[in-house]
Parts: sequence; structure tokens; C-alpha cells
Amino acid sequence: MARGETILQVEDLSVRFGEGSGAVDAVRHVSFDLARSETLALVGESGSGKSVTALSVLQLLPYPLASHPSGSIRFRGEEMVGAKPTVLQAIRGNRIAMVFQEPMTSLNPLHSIEQQVNEVLLLHKKMSRTAARARTLELLRLVGLQDAESRLGAYPHQLSGGQRQRVMIAMALANEPDILIADEPTTALDVTIQAQILKLLKELQGRLGMALLLITHDLNVVRKVADKVCVMTHGEIVEAGPVAGVFAAPQHPYTRKLLAAEPKGQPPTSHPEAPLVMQADNVKVWFPITRGLLRRTVGHIKAVDGISLAIHAGETLGVVGESGSGKSTLGYALLRLQRSEGGIRFNGSDLQGKSWGEMRPLRRAMQIVFQDPYDSLSPRMSIHDIVAEGLKLHDMGGSDAGRRQMVAAALEEVGLDPATMDRYPHEFSGGQRQRVAIARAMVLKPRFVVLDEPTSALDMSVQAQIVDLLRDLQRKHDLAYLFISHDLRVVRALADRVMVMKDGRIVEEAPAAQIFSAPRTDYTRALIAAAFDLEVIHAAAVRT
Repeated sequence: MARGETILQVEDLSVRFGEGSGAVDAVRHVSFDLARSETLALVGESGSGKSVTALSVLQLLPYPLASHPSGSIRFRGEEMVGAKPTVLQAIRGNRIAMVFQEPMTSLNPLHSIEQQVNEVLLLHKKMSRTAARARTLELLRLVGLQDAESRLGAYPHQLSGGQRQRVMIAMALANEPDILIADEPTTALDVTIQAQILKLLKELQGRLGMALLLITHDLNVVRKVADKVCVMTHGEIVEAGPVAGVFAAPQHPYTRKLLAAEPKGQPPTSHPEAPLVMQADNVKVWFPITRGLLRRTVGHIKAVDGISLAIHAGETLGVVGESGSGKSTLGYALLRLQRSEGGIRFNGSDLQGKSWGEMRPLRRAMQIVFQDPYDSLSPRMSIHDIVAEGLKLHDMGGSDAGRRQMVAAALEEVGLDPATMDRYPHEFSGGQRQRVAIARAMVLKPRFVVLDEPTSALDMSVQAQIVDLLRDLQRKHDLAYLFISHDLRVVRALADRVMVMKDGRIVEEAPAAQIFSAPRTDYTRALIAAAFDLEVIHAAAVRT
């Protein structure tokens, strides 16, 4: 096939969910072409129809709940809409592969990493198990998974979010597809791995002539890797064209809004004389490595290896580093959600050695907001029950009516309508769900909050809103934050001080302004270069 020849044609595509008066038109009259070796980006906020459009290409929508009132999708001249199952099975995962946004829900929790990558090779390539194992190792190394051979027997829950996403990318690339559909492929990745993965995808694209359909909310990624861009909102493409032209001179107001959306501003002014809220001294979290029939310990994974820190009231300590550097494990250890060694003091009280019962009264003042609002909220509980759960546990609010008032006040404080408290999580957008998660933490009036990647799953415009909200809440309640993130743009807008972690240790710690203007180590410089320039990071600099 000639270079630049069109291999995917989407014409007048519409997608409708449901029937009759309750029907929702998720995608309306979308058209675009994708050529060999070309990268087309679909951008827009959550709910704009990007992922529904991509899933339509492979006919992966929940039919017959979903229907196509109009439209055609042709892959190399073959119609996909209404195609026979045998046709679709030959194309899915073979000629067109897809990397989904959330790897934890896409990977089978009961199968090892080797089994899941092997399955793709055994199904489509008919390889022997020995050849499939060798190819699996090659793919895992290709996508930058460290110690790939030792990870073959690991299960998804034993890997970090970034490591799981790399496994998903390896599976998608296994059969060298004609088209790779990447639905937010770098959302869960730290900035240096993001740069490496984007570089890898471009190299593979050049070698294989692979076309890339990229779905993302990160306009910096689009600017770096895409040839063309389609901007979507409310199920429609409102602007399309070459990336350089659209970004330099956006014509539609919505495109201008997206390009202007980025976390800005400075963290609230903290005071050195403010009381010390959280203190850690030489904290260690080591996980044993066992081998043999008797499972003897032959070594340790040093997830956190001698970390000391201090956080005052009204202060934000940003913790950055690559996936697997120990950031989240440190946060869990400080909250006593992870067993650790070393000193941990909260409000002057030594936490180490306290029993579960002794810790319970302190839990109210120590809260956490998790990375993914889709996973951290129970789909079976209403928003009221989710936010009120902690109030009941800590016997706050007195009566049901009193707790309902407290829930209403918490929702209002995070910018949500209290009248929606009897709805369920699936009725809210990603940004709204994250506000619910923040309300759940704030309703207990905590003093210390661990924010574990609270904006990474959100659109850039929603990220800016959440950062503003977190700053306002900190200013109002004099909160101490441990802010864990791989997004240095967000860290710069929120953190007073920044601690850079690598392999469980601190490689650099300083005021945020100093970290971003004059980093002292090669590792920190590599992180900053990847975050703000998305330049190719030399492995020697990253791994120093």
C-alpha cells in the first residue's frame, strides 16, 4: 500500500443510545479520513463523543443498545458498520488494535501478564508458546517495562498504573496493526515515560506505516505527535485541520477555550511558623521477593527507602517521579494504610505502633483523594451515601437530617448542586465525580489530605477547575496537602515545595520555584524537559 493512501474513511457517522424520547445522540454526523503513516487526534472534553467514535470503528459499542442512524465506516474499502462477526474478528486486535484508557479494567485480573500478551500472539499469529514467550519479552522491553522477564508472572494488581498501560500498548502492538486506536494512551504515565511512549509510537509508525487515531485531552501531546486534529464537543466536530494551523489560529470559540485551559496561578502563601501537621523520619516500605517451592525471601523491592519529610498547616508538598518511584506507597504509609518502618507523627502524635482501634479517631483528620473517580466511587451508592459514609463511621452530624445538611454543604463547597445528592456516580461526568471524591474527604474537616494523582484522569479544562478548588479549600481550612502527581504543570500551580523521588528515594527537594527554574540533578531536569517541552529524553539522562 502506498504511503499516504487513505485506509480508514468515516462518513456522516452518528451514534444513538436508546430509543424513543429517552434516546441520546452521542455522536452526530462525524466525518474524517485517516491515511497510512498519519496521526489524527480527536480532542475534546469528557462526553464530547471521542471514545464513542473510536469504539464505533471496531464496532465495540453495546449493540443493540447503540445504533447508527446514519454513517459509514470503511477500513481498506470494507464496510465495518453491520459487518459479519467473522469479518470483525479478523480485523479486531489484528489489523486494527486499540489501547484503552484504563488498563486496570481492560486487563484480566486472574491472568498473568505473560498469559495476556501471549493470547494475542497465539490467537492471531498461531505462534508456539516458546516463540510467543520470546516475542512477549521483546514487546515488554520495547515499551520500556523494567525487569520485563521478572514481570512475566506478575498480575495486573502487582503493577503500577503506568506499568499496566505499557502492557496494554505491548498487547496492541503485538500484531503490527495497520491502525492503532489509542484512547488516552499516556494519561496514566509519568512525563518521561510519556515522552518515551510517544517517541516509540512514532518510530513504530514510521517502520510499519501504521496509522494512529489518537484520543486525548492533553493538547501538548497533540501538538507534538499529531498531523491532523478534529475538535469535538457535544458529539460534533466543530473544527478540523492540520495541527499547526488549528493551534496557531483556532476559528471556533470552543477550540480557543481548550487551548487556553491549563492550570495557572500560584499556591496559597504558607507560613513557616504554621504548626507542623505531618512528619516522617526515615520511613521504609520494603516488599519481599520470594523464590522457590518454600517461597524463601531472596531480596526486597524497596518501594520507599528512607524518606523523611515535614508538612505544615496550609502547605502543599508536591511529590513527583516516574511510575514505580514510590510516590503513592509513601502516601499510603503516611496514612497507615500501608505497613512501614520509621517514624510517622501526625499533629505531634506517633502513629507507628498504634492499633486499628487507636488509629480510628485519627482517620477523620487524615483523608485521601484517589486518582480515578470512576473506580473510587461505589456505583451502588448514591452521592449522599458516599459522602455521608464517613460521617456515620465517625458519628458526626447527629441525626440523618443533620448528616444530610452536612453533605449538602460539602457538595456546595466543591461546586456541586446539593439537589443532585440522591443521584448515582454514573450520572456525573469525570470532573463532577472527582468533586464528589473531594467532598467525601472534606466533609470530615481533615487537617491532612493525600491527593494521589487527583487530576490525571481529567480534561485540561476540568484540571484547572479542580486545582482552583483545591487551592480555595486549602486557603479556607488551612489544610496540609501531600500532592502526588506526574503532571508537573499541575504541581507548579499547587505546590509550595517539591520532592522528586526515584527508586524509593529522594533525589532532590526544594521550594517549587527553585525546582522548576534551577533543578540540580539530571533526573529532575529530564522530568521538567519532558513535562514542558515533550522533547525526546535520552535514556542516559533519565536513568542517571
